[in-house]
Amino acid sequence: MEDLNPVAWPPEPIRTERLVLRESEARDRAAFVELFASPEVHTYLGGPRPRDEVEREMSGVPERRSGSFVVELDGAMIGQILLRRVPGHGRPAAAGKADLGYLFLPRAWGRGYAAEACAAALGWLAGALPGEPVVLHTQTANVASMRLAARLGFTEVERFEAWGAEQWLGMRSPVASGGVLSQ
Repeated sequence: MEDLNPVAWPPEPIRTERLVLRESEARDRAAFVELFASPEVHTYLGGPRPRDEVEREMSGVPERRSGSFVVELDGAMIGQILLRRVPGHGRPAAAGKADLGYLFLPRAWGRGYAAEACAAALGWLAGALPGEPVVLHTQTANVASMRLAARLGFTEVERFEAWGAEQWLGMRSPVASGGVLSQ
């Protein structure tokens, strides 16, 4: 994975109606451990990592890297948004493009936080890199993620088999970036 060059990192925190997207801090470590060790979060991502392994390997300020936003609600981390490039992506349509990823703690599911946070991150990216297309991939079995992708303006590019399951690759063109999410 690569940074989103030439974007300066980190940006100022991004504030939405309910959320703050910001750089990781030491106080987020416990939430990151929970996120990476959660069986529910990793149902469609190859399964969770053992909690003791995550705790042992995680730095004091986890995921502090270009393109990684902590999603905060009422002062506490509820998820992570990732914007990065995957130059060696196995799908030619995605190679070198900005890639959107997101993980949210199960207690934050079903309240529209992922849509709100992803829309804010995509809006920031559109301002930082005008005209940049963005890709997203998910398992087709992950119905909630498929709905979110459609809501964010991603359209299907292709389906393919990988990691023992059917995958979906969508793209959001710069033209779609001006769209408004419906609540």
